Amino acid sequence: MKIVILDGYSENPGDLSWEGFEKLGELKVYDRTPLNDEAEIIQRMAGADVVITNKTPVSKKAIESSPDLKYIGLLATGYNIVDYKAAREKGIPVTNIPTYGTDAVGQFAIALLLEICHHIGHHDWAVKEGRWESCPDFCFWDYPLIELAGKTMGIIGFGRIGQCTGRIAKALGMKVIAFDGMPNDAGAKIADYVSLEKLFSNSDVISLHCPLFPETQGIINKENISKMKDGVIIINSSRGPLIIEQDLADALNSGKVFAAGIDVVSVEPIKGNNPLLKAKNCIITPHIAWAPKESRGRLMEIAVNNLQEFIAGKPVNVVN
Repeated sequence: MKIVILDGYSENPGDLSWEGFEKLGELKVYDRTPLNDEAEIIQRMAGADVVITNKTPVSKKAIESSPDLKYIGLLATGYNIVDYKAAREKGIPVTNIPTYGTDAVGQFAIALLLEICHHIGHHDWAVKEGRWESCPDFCFWDYPLIELAGKTMGIIGFGRIGQCTGRIAKALGMKVIAFDGMPNDAGAKIADYVSLEKLFSNSDVISLHCPLFPETQGIINKENISKMKDGVIIINSSRGPLIIEQDLADALNSGKVFAAGIDVVSVEPIKGNNPLLKAKNCIITPHIAWAPKESRGRLMEIAVNNLQEFIAGKPVNVVN
């Protein structure tokens, strides 16, 4: 069995092992494959029985040009970069990694929030630049410092990651409310389920943890921002297109939104014309909430197990 991994570097920059896949067949790993070069993608898929991808798109043409292809595996939860309908027509299962980074992403959402509240990185830099040494007072700060206890966090999308984030927020003394299309008993133990309108109007902090669906795309927009409290904080470690970026930038610049912590944007890597790059009080990180070694290790184990189960005739985590 020939196994081709189209873009392995983000999952394994050298601190993990591909041994699990190597035991299952002849393995070829590409660190990166040009995302917009369909001809190159097709060439690299040639002769492969198994194709594994993270963010390299696998189009209908690529699938139809790969007569030996029997299986497509994602090194991610999202699977929109694969034409899974075309794969289904060919009888090719597409599998994803449904749960691997719950704790890491929940932790990161709170890290973004704490950075907004204290600007620790900035103040560390200021100390090392000599500003504390030359300060006439025993302390100084350049940004408002915010205590979270007693404030309300509204979480949009209250699945595993949303609930993890909610538990940490409660440990900080915050009240947690949530909006989700499928409320459940586990979530009700952490948060009060409310309507989306009530969440917008009552939250001091809004954290996004919902999938990208037509009904959630652009959910943070000018109209909905107008329903929020003045000075709200917005966190997004989920999907970039959940936010209309120009609308958020305008709200940051006007002060309607006090601050935002963003780990994802609509086009990645970020482009220089993204309005959030020049918006006031906006922290942007390069899509790394998922990336601790521990969570990537779990991802690798699940990806290998997905392929093992397919080989055994018992495919799991099939999305098509």
